[in-house]
Amino acid sequence: MITAKRLDNVQEYYFSKKLREVAKLRAEGRDIINLGIGSPDLPPPPQVIEALNDALKANGAHQYQPYRGITTLRTAIADFYRLFYSRNLDPETQILPLMGSKEGIMHISMAFLNKGDEVLLPNPGYPTYSSVTRLLEARERNYELSAENNWLPDLEALAREDLSKVKLMWVNYPHMPTGSVANEDFFEELTAFAEEHKILVVNDNPYSFIQNDHPRSILSKNELSDYVMELNSLSKSFNMAGWRVGMLVGSEKNIDSVLKVKSNMDSGMFYPVQAGAVEALRLSQSWFDNQNEVYAARKTLMLELIEKLGCDVNDDQVGLFIWAKVPAGKTSESIVDELLYEHNIFITPGFIFGSQGEGYVRFSLCASEEAIREAIKRLEK
Repeated sequence: MITAKRLDNVQEYYFSKKLREVAKLRAEGRDIINLGIGSPDLPPPPQVIEALNDALKANGAHQYQPYRGITTLRTAIADFYRLFYSRNLDPETQILPLMGSKEGIMHISMAFLNKGDEVLLPNPGYPTYSSVTRLLEARERNYELSAENNWLPDLEALAREDLSKVKLMWVNYPHMPTGSVANEDFFEELTAFAEEHKILVVNDNPYSFIQNDHPRSILSKNELSDYVMELNSLSKSFNMAGWRVGMLVGSEKNIDSVLKVKSNMDSGMFYPVQAGAVEALRLSQSWFDNQNEVYAARKTLMLELIEKLGCDVNDDQVGLFIWAKVPAGKTSESIVDELLYEHNIFITPGFIFGSQGEGYVRFSLCASEEAIREAIKRLEK
């Protein structure tokens, strides 16, 4: 069989390939410490597990569920946004639960992009934005981010360009992989930019509670615009990555457009998973405080490891990773391979996030203090 032409410009996801290599090394008897993947190793909240287990016995638990998600989940999302982001949302019309926010990236793109439409992509940025754009035969158009501008886009420079063919713009704050944050003023400027140029701007926001005292939504201080939407997720903040629970919030018009795609792609989220998600969203600030104590201790150790590698780090980063500039004379790939093959430590090279990521590497805090200490010892040998 000849594959579709759309696959010609899409490569297998880097981690899909690299983790097979790591698995092969482990099968050969090598003890690889994985500091590369952002998959939380801490358990979900116990009351979330209890809610899932109880829901398994509920009437109708194993039947198809509503395409929009159950009412209690949408209400819990609305309450969550009101409490933590100061944003009032209508759970009936402005919220769409997702099977993970990665699903949302595809659904949004399918709902709004035609072949040949241009998409503004952050460089560096999450590779899935680029992959989905290519799969739908839209045109990638990178906007460069730099440390000098705190990894924020230069909206004034973008406004001077010809944006007539741009339909969609992806932003991601707190930013992955750099850990930079955007303030309320920037989000207001971004909304004005989106409305002026009639570009749908989507903020991908799964990291706002991790090592961050000021969680923000692009929607919190703005009127709900047809040109702004936000993705969010329970994967990182609640240690529920494998549960695949995300959400999309935006205007009724836009939510309905995405639902046209989603309702043809799945038949609703498993009820017990939704019940567990409701419990997670009802947790108080103390849950995040306790999580961040763990990550702060890990970060202290990780910075010690990074110092031994001679990398430079900005201390203002938030989120689940540490973004570090590699020593002069080295590439991101060379330092990753050196650590993997000489010290049995796996980290992520910055180049996979775009050309602006070259010269940087990313360290994940999803590893125990014991594992990080062992990695430090290996560098001392």
